[in-house]
Amino acid sequence: MFSFQGSEVVTIAAAESRDPKANIKKAIRAVVWRLGLFYLGSMFVVVCLIPWNAPGLAQGSYQAVLNAMNIPYASGIMSIVVLVAVTSCLNSAIYTASRMAYSLATRGDAPEAVSRTNRQGVPLVAVALTSVAALAALLANYLLPAQVFQFLLATSGALALLMYLVIAITQLCMRRKLVAMGKRLEVRMWLFPWLTLLTIAFIVGIFAVMAIFPGQRAELLSTLGLTAFLVVVGVLLQKSQPALSARRNAMQVDDGAIA
Repeated sequence: MFSFQGSEVVTIAAAESRDPKANIKKAIRAVVWRLGLFYLGSMFVVVCLIPWNAPGLAQGSYQAVLNAMNIPYASGIMSIVVLVAVTSCLNSAIYTASRMAYSLATRGDAPEAVSRTNRQGVPLVAVALTSVAALAALLANYLLPAQVFQFLLATSGALALLMYLVIAITQLCMRRKLVAMGKRLEVRMWLFPWLTLLTIAFIVGIFAVMAIFPGQRAELLSTLGLTAFLVVVGVLLQKSQPALSARRNAMQVDDGAIA
């Protein structure tokens, strides 16, 4: 699940382009075939070359393939690949988090200063705050390497599933609302609403399986606890800012034009 996380970032980037409607379509198609080629395709090569019980798998499946092919410096090659991949993930995470902070600020759910941009339209304050949070997580990992890294690695899958669950439920509700309002949908998801309902049922099923196994139960409970806390904070903010309700609802309708 961790390997597929972040595919929704391309839609945020495409929305900032000159032609969001066309670029979002291209971005969604590109994500599908790239995942199939680079992830599923590479894993297919791995399972064809390396037995499932090979001793070298403990060091990594890709490194085991390179060693089996007698490629020198396999460990160094994989270290460089991992470093580039992690740097790319950090870059996309800062971009996504800064845009989310900017969006919250424009809706009145975060300090107004976070919504400030430079002449190029880049939310520098949001980017700076996101970078500070990333550096704080890095510092915590140095102080408590085993606890912090294992916790982040273990909860990443549950957080990704929860994020996709919220997206699916939002898409299910917003599309019906937009159709009832007579809005024209630029991009229509096929097999709606059955594919969306199937996705929701699948994610809920995974959560149920995680609750059964003791090794995954703590990560699931911590994720759900954090989610409940954020929901309560969001509800309290909305109740304390009734004047922004009309503005927020109008922005949600505009954001939901693609469903």
